[in-house]
Amino acid sequence: MAELANIPWNLILPILVLQLILMAVALIDVIRRKQTNGPFIMWIFIILLGNLLGSILYFIIGRRQE
Repeated sequence: MAELANIPWNLILPILVLQLILMAVALIDVIRRKQTNGPFIMWIFIILLGNLLGSILYFIIGRRQE
């Protein structure tokens, strides 16, 4: 428990908040889209399990431009 007290939370907290916001926006977008590049359920797993990188990959590769 002493290790948690030494973590600089003021530096890590904004990154965690950004990650959660980006993940939520990506999940909402993948649910609302009719077509994606690849299976719908695959992108949900990539976003949830890939954390920050999964959300970024979805916006770069997964979205199908209509």
